Amino acid sequence: MESQSKNKVGNGFDGTTGTHNKQVVGMPRTLSNCDLILRAVALLLTVASAIVLGVDKQTKVVPIQIIPTLPAINVAAQAKWHYLSAFVYSMVSNIIASSYAAISTTLMMLGSRNGKATVWLAQIIAVFDILMVGMLFSANGAALAIGLMGYKGNSHVRWNKVCNVFDKFCDQVAVSIVLSLLASLAFTALIALTVLTFHKRFAC
Repeated sequence: MESQSKNKVGNGFDGTTGTHNKQVVGMPRTLSNCDLILRAVALLLTVASAIVLGVDKQTKVVPIQIIPTLPAINVAAQAKWHYLSAFVYSMVSNIIASSYAAISTTLMMLGSRNGKATVWLAQIIAVFDILMVGMLFSANGAALAIGLMGYKGNSHVRWNKVCNVFDKFCDQVAVSIVLSLLASLAFTALIALTVLTFHKRFAC
């Protein structure tokens, strides 16, 4: 009887010693690898989006007619990303998201090197993942609204379209928005992966 009770205390549910009393909660290796890949993808996309928008500028000579009876005057006009606050917000958001992606990727790599990521670290990173998704979607929405205004204009407020003149500038803005949207989808996938991981770990 005494030996049987010792075996019950000493042996865990899976045949190892004391694993039912000190169960380590972490991420499986497969899910951890997927997490690292998605973070690396988000890092590359946000960096690429910031670079594409940061180098975006175009100068065009446009005719301006001040008085209808006089001939038009050719004036050099320049378009840059920092002329519009929506594009500045998009740039700052992508820089913040890329910096966070680099930091979180490093933390996850250190956690996987030690064997398993701790629960508190995974929870903190999940919260910041949600913040990155909200920030990127809001920045992309603002940049997209201004971009559509540039492509189509707005007759109600008498804003003329400008993308017929600054076509290269608008095309680069569109590429930057698409890259940033893909990055926000990568962060969304990270949130879904985290939810799946905790569901598998804490499911009855």
